[in-house]
Amino acid sequence: MQTNDILNTIKRFDAYPKTLEDFRIKTLGGGAVTVISGLLMILLFMSELSYYLSVDVTPELFVDTARNQKTQINMAVYFPKLPVTYLSVDAMDVSGEQQIDVDHNIFKKRMDANGRAIDEHDGEKEGLGDKSDETKKQFELEKDRCESCYGAETIEQPCCNTCAEVQNAYRKKGWALKNTDAIAQCTREGWKEKFESQKNEGCEVHGYLEVTKVAGNFHFAPGKSFQHQHVHVTMLKLKKSNIISINMHDLQPFAGQQFNLTHHIKHLSFGEKYPGINNPLDDNLVLSDQVGIMYQYFVKIVPTVYRKLSGQVVHTNQFSVTKHRRIIKPVSGANGVPGVFVLYEFSPMMVQYTEKRRSFMHFLTGVCAIIGGVFTVAGLVDSFIYHSSKVLKEKIELGKAG
Repeated sequence: MQTNDILNTIKRFDAYPKTLEDFRIKTLGGGAVTVISGLLMILLFMSELSYYLSVDVTPELFVDTARNQKTQINMAVYFPKLPVTYLSVDAMDVSGEQQIDVDHNIFKKRMDANGRAIDEHDGEKEGLGDKSDETKKQFELEKDRCESCYGAETIEQPCCNTCAEVQNAYRKKGWALKNTDAIAQCTREGWKEKFESQKNEGCEVHGYLEVTKVAGNFHFAPGKSFQHQHVHVTMLKLKKSNIISINMHDLQPFAGQQFNLTHHIKHLSFGEKYPGINNPLDDNLVLSDQVGIMYQYFVKIVPTVYRKLSGQVVHTNQFSVTKHRRIIKPVSGANGVPGVFVLYEFSPMMVQYTEKRRSFMHFLTGVCAIIGGVFTVAGLVDSFIYHSSKVLKEKIELGKAG
């Protein structure tokens, strides 16, 4: 008896009383509501499952205390109107570190007027006056020779066997190389002819720079750069006779007539790639309507740490950018040289993104809410349809009887 009493007591708590099968009425409206509500449950369940299986990324903000790290600047920039031999890449920062005419990890590719690569291989490091393979084969010289540096010899560099070495020696001295026709190495290597042969070509620069985590800039400019009396100077070809000068007042008028800085920034990023990153300068095309323009991109970099579920930690950066351009004309008092300049500085704050798995209990609660909610709403809709049709049917019958 006690067992039956306990079972009867439990039955009193039944929140789902059952009706007899004979008193159940199945209607067309109820069937339609059941099918629609079942499809809706499946759709919402798949959505909840997809949300549960996706990774939850939590952002956090910290003060960046790591200031001695190196940052990698990845780039791919196309200049359709500027030949390979004219273009140089320089980088410098506020700490005094300078990378003049960078050629390590930076590759320059010759492009024709239609934007097609001239060289079949992926890319080549090429600078102003570098010897081609054909020139090397044509002039078989002794390996132990020591040619003149034309007054720019030093203890570290007593010999200059190539045109590039002569130029570098002059640059270290801070001298201007006035006439390359008087340099035997440049004449032998066809330095002047190389300029002329590439004057209608373009150049694609790709690779990366490594810079210290302080404010600085890097730029693409026509010519070769060097330090002269603590001033950054860019050498440019002035005339067909290959006269080169460091006098910027003489240089700028010709630069304004000669160099078109139309450029296409295909990619520019600071650090490694992580999921969801946005590089605002990617696929940025700037058509220059005139020559002799300085393009400036002011970049604000936010150091970023991305922690993946696997435990891998990615140290990278995200950035915003402001663009500016100005025409270089001595008569207007504007200083500078034509080129594309990227000036960057780092934020003292750091963003950390952490990947996390979503809670299974949260998923289970969501599934129960979907089933219960849809079932309840479907019951209300079915009840409304059933009673409405019943009332309407009774009125029609009364109308016929009257």
